[in-house]
Amino acid sequence: MTRQAPWSLPPFRAPLDWWQERDAFLKDGILALALTLLAFVPALSNLGAQIGDLPERPVSVPANVLSVGLVLVQTLPLAARRRWPAACLAVVAGAFAVHQALGFATTFASLGLYLALYSAGAHQIRFRRGLAVAASAGYAVLAVVLDRLGSPLSVPDYLAFYLAPAAAWLVGSAVRARRAEEAERRRLAAEAATAAERARIARELHDVVTHHVTAMVVQADAAQFLLTSAPERAGEGLTAVSDTGRRALTELRYLLGVLEATGESASADPARAGRAPALGRVGDLVGQARRSGQPVEFRERGERRPQSVNVELAAYRVVQEALTNAMKYAAGKPTRVLLRHGDEHIRIEVTTDGPVAAPVTRKPGPAGGRGLAGLRTRLRTLDGELEAGPRPEGGFAVQATIPSQPPQE
Repeated sequence: MTRQAPWSLPPFRAPLDWWQERDAFLKDGILALALTLLAFVPALSNLGAQIGDLPERPVSVPANVLSVGLVLVQTLPLAARRRWPAACLAVVAGAFAVHQALGFATTFASLGLYLALYSAGAHQIRFRRGLAVAASAGYAVLAVVLDRLGSPLSVPDYLAFYLAPAAAWLVGSAVRARRAEEAERRRLAAEAATAAERARIARELHDVVTHHVTAMVVQADAAQFLLTSAPERAGEGLTAVSDTGRRALTELRYLLGVLEATGESASADPARAGRAPALGRVGDLVGQARRSGQPVEFRERGERRPQSVNVELAAYRVVQEALTNAMKYAAGKPTRVLLRHGDEHIRIEVTTDGPVAAPVTRKPGPAGGRGLAGLRTRLRTLDGELEAGPRPEGGFAVQATIPSQPPQE
């Protein structure tokens, strides 16, 4: 049993989601206010940053007012640390330098310098190198001023203190680099997904249009021949053309319905599901091929079980593309379609007697190819296989194996 993180539990999930949805300026403002309040807690003064070791300034009303003002300037600008990181760093660092040079007592507010440095490293977009050089130069000036004011520190001491602000900047830079890499990874993934979707749509359109247009051309040629040889039968050929056109429109409507950006499953709509190509509609493909003059023998073995939409559609497209090739390259030749339903796999075999008029396989293109090449790519995504090629005794064969995948409830 996997142990959940405390913040993933329902009582903590809602407040965390609410906080993440807030504007960055609001969240940074709350951080700045919290740091301001903590700056006036005496017990936390030892946790602040201090450099110079100058004698503390005598307590007086003007000195106290100036000290409070410098404390506020070191904390409140952090509300804009992500919106204007360079300006925030300049103001906070300047207030910290003046606070140290005047010898005021250390406060928790001095930690605002590290937050400003981290924010500049993480969120500054332009002139990052120039900002780092300017911050380093400002620190060098502060070191010289503190030395002139009588600081007992030596050069190694100033260099050692410099490491802490530099580390804050570097941590912010590392976070920025990680975010940039993640954004680039998401961009590349989105581009790959878009390219794959375009290829899938192209293959779907190819399968639908090529099959039905091929059937309509064959049927129209047959009807034209019957007009002169057997006029009484020409009406049957024209009816077949009309039926094929209607079926093409039905499948195109289904395909366009799937492509709608509704976020819903294609099978969620009963009307749309009724138009979905599936194993149960393979008989319609066979009947269409027969009306086009292609002698097709159809056999189905085993018990047909409900499959996932991807498996049903892939199997349907295999039979459709195989019959399309049969009508194009082996018109009028006996064709056999065999569906084997097993417990673990669906086996599809389509064989056509020869001789064939043209090759039926092509090398896959950059996007995986269309037709049989595209179907081979599709079946691989389902852990299936597809083989297509000429038969030794003549004609060609298309064989596909698709693992069974019951529909998810």
